[in-house]
Amino acid sequence: MNRRLSTAVALTAAAVLTLTACSDKTAEPGASSTTTGGGTTAAADLAIVPLIQIDKDGKEVPAAGGGDVADPAGDGTAKCDPVTIAIAGAFTGANAALGLNIQYGAKVAVDAHNEANPDCQVTLKPFDTEGDPQKATQVAPSIVSDESVIGLLGPAFSGETNATGSVFNQAGLLSLSASATNPDLTGNGWDNFFRGLANDAVQGPAVAKYLVDTAGFEKVCVIQDDSDYGIGLAEEITAGLGDAATCSGSVKTGDKDFSATVESVKSAAPDAVFYAGYYAEAAPLASQLRDGGVEAVFVSADGTNDPQFVTQAGAASEGALLSCPCGPAPADFEAKYTEVNGQAPGVYSTEGYDLATIILKGIDSGVKDRKGLVDFVASYSGSGLARSYEWDDKGELANALIWIYEVKSS
Repeated sequence: MNRRLSTAVALTAAAVLTLTACSDKTAEPGASSTTTGGGTTAAADLAIVPLIQIDKDGKEVPAAGGGDVADPAGDGTAKCDPVTIAIAGAFTGANAALGLNIQYGAKVAVDAHNEANPDCQVTLKPFDTEGDPQKATQVAPSIVSDESVIGLLGPAFSGETNATGSVFNQAGLLSLSASATNPDLTGNGWDNFFRGLANDAVQGPAVAKYLVDTAGFEKVCVIQDDSDYGIGLAEEITAGLGDAATCSGSVKTGDKDFSATVESVKSAAPDAVFYAGYYAEAAPLASQLRDGGVEAVFVSADGTNDPQFVTQAGAASEGALLSCPCGPAPADFEAKYTEVNGQAPGVYSTEGYDLATIILKGIDSGVKDRKGLVDFVASYSGSGLARSYEWDDKGELANALIWIYEVKSS
């Protein structure tokens, strides 16, 4: 690891880990191991550990604590006709873990609400897009035409959100995304769309400044996939890195052979490789870079920040830095989430819970139709597990920060 990075981690890790030790995202038990020149480390021995929260300038911001966090159970007196919250995202396919994390977080909230409010029962109905924009356009009409659906949690990915946004906007259906980070989404004039985390115009520059000013990387190679998310994030990271962005490359979603990219990166000899894309490609890319003799630190963002990256990349994931506009899961939420879903929370699980809770609070307030729910969210202000939620007139959060995580031995 870069010496200046080690110093920064040493200064910040102890305080942050004291607050978030129970939110480590450990690779699945029994996961395979990967052997590299540095030895063999079982993926089950590695965890994605929160290191530091940063602002737009890449500087540390203390983790928030306490506050009056919204409770999906409310006071138990809510009354409503049976109603449905739709949730759209990848629940099958190569990157399904990212969509399932949101769904499972939302399930914790909905279950708590329904148990406490027998006179207001809410159904959480999943619509699987596989994270594919084309598939999402086929699914969107089914969501809109379901008259029981009062609001939508999702879509999850930027590409599918861009492809279906006009459909949901025309239907006046709330689209509240826990994970779509492409900055352009809020520039489409959709008054029904709200983003529950920082976009990549915040994440990219913040992470770039952290990598240069705190971690001390002088040469960074930026590799992107061909998704809306990857293209937008790479653009923001590259601009933020400035002269430190010394090489670049591109891959396609679905690729598994990255030999040409590995050779290109190796010849450039960077200090770090930033990958803008999802874990399905990030894992084999990280493995092939390590096997190809590239010693640069592997860096990626929220699309990779999931235990599946560690499981699939094995020892090659050790030391990787992963940013995310998502917050670590508090211990009590992690325990409840694990009880309900049979697995620990992952990236966006906390956001899934928070945003589902906001929708539930709207229903409990007496909202009975789609327009009313859009208006409720537009004027909402309150604290969640991950952050405070209040939106501007474009659907962006008024205050959004970024976390840096590291893959290390648990």
